Amino acid sequence: MSTYSVLDARNNLSRLIADAQSGLEVVITNRGVPVAQITSVASVDAPLTGAALAEWIEAHPLPARLVRSAAEIDAQIAEAREGWE
Repeated sequence: MSTYSVLDARNNLSRLIADAQSGLEVVITNRGVPVAQITSVASVDAPLTGAALAEWIEAHPLPARLVRSAAEIDAQIAEAREGWE
């Protein structure tokens, strides 16, 4: 696994991509906290659809701090749209 800070990731994107292409798991941290992961998609033969997509989502749940209800998402969208005017 390769770990980069946000600043290092921004300055070394080509290296991160090369690491991911070589099979390494690349993790980007913000102040030491993992916030993103880059992985190779070369092994994916086709996009996930239907049951395969549902299975993937169940196997990779969001962290509890990111889970929101549909009502919360709708409220955030409405708030953002109000700011457009």
